[in-house]
Parts: sequence; structure tokens; C-alpha cells
Amino acid sequence: MRTASFALLIFSAALVTAQDARIVEVGKSPVEAKFPSGGQLRMELCSSGIDVVGRDENVLRVSYHADRDDTQHDVRVRIEVSGDRAYFRVSGCPRNNFRVTIEVPKYSGLYVRMFAGELNVRDVTGDKNVELDFGQLNLDLGNTDDYAHVGASVNSGEVNAVAFNVSKGGLFRSFSRNGPGKYRVHAHVGAGEVDLR
Repeated sequence: MRTASFALLIFSAALVTAQDARIVEVGKSPVEAKFPSGGQLRMELCSSGIDVVGRDENVLRVSYHADRDDTQHDVRVRIEVSGDRAYFRVSGCPRNNFRVTIEVPKYSGLYVRMFAGELNVRDVTGDKNVELDFGQLNLDLGNTDDYAHVGASVNSGEVNAVAFNVSKGGLFRSFSRNGPGKYRVHAHVGAGEVDLR
């Protein structure tokens, strides 16, 4: 009897979770979904130029633009929201001169993976775990005292942490610092440059 009751409880919880999840998947810009401040965002981004910007709105908004309209038809944005967690993926990006702007609540935790390109993150307060295989990663940290740990590294390239008066270049360069805050930063580029501002 207990086993049956436990199984029913698990099934009910899974059903509630599934009903709570909202999925938006479209191929037209902009794409929007409601999302609470203080949530956790997991992103998989195509190779391009991307700006992640914190806003004073409880919304996720993805907009994009290319030099030629006919190069945008393969772009797909998928946003899946469940409570205070969201997963989104941007795929099918054209190769040249393609820009994506992702607006998120100002207080958000970020986990971002991107193969190549330029990624700029600004006006976002929270944990940041960001990696690129190739390219340029620019993270605006804001108040450095907000962080318990900041770590940045490259396999080949440069680590510049203007906020901490650090600049290193070459192979397998890294920088780390502990502080009084509660957030954590992990920033890594395989080949390219990491700038912490």
C-alpha cells in the first residue's frame, strides 16, 4: 500500500511539473516568455554576435537581425520555462553579420555555452558560468564585492580583468579571486579573449 501511495505521489508531482512547464519555439523575432527575477537560465547559443542584457522586467526576450532578411529563415529560438528555471536554445544562425539580443531579468543566474563568436553580458546580477570554444567573451561584473569567487581562463589567448587590475596572455592563462559576496563567476574561452569589467 505504501509503495502504491508513493508511486502515485511521484506521478502527481511529475504531472504538475509537466503542466507548469511552458515552451515557446518559433522562427520569428522577437520571441518572449514570462520569467521571474532571481531565476536560473541555461542557454545554448549558436555562433554569432550575442548580447545578454539585464532588464527591470520579468521577461525573457530574444530578438535578432541579419544584414539580409533571407538569411534569417533557418533561425530557431526555443524557450522552455518551468517555475524559476528556464532553458533556451538559439540555433540556425547565419554565418555573417548576425546579431542576437537576449534580454533577461536583471537578477538572474546564467549558465551559457557557445561555440564561437562574440558574447557580451551586461547589467546582470547573479552567478555566471559562461564558456566559449573560440572568440571574445566580455563580462561586465558591476560591483566586484558582490562575488564570493571570480575565475577566468583561456587555453590560448588573453585574460583581462580590468576590475581587478589583471592582464595575462599566452597559453593556459588564468585568474581567480575570492571576495565577500555571494555570487560566483566562471568564465572560460578555449582560444580567444576573456574581458572582465
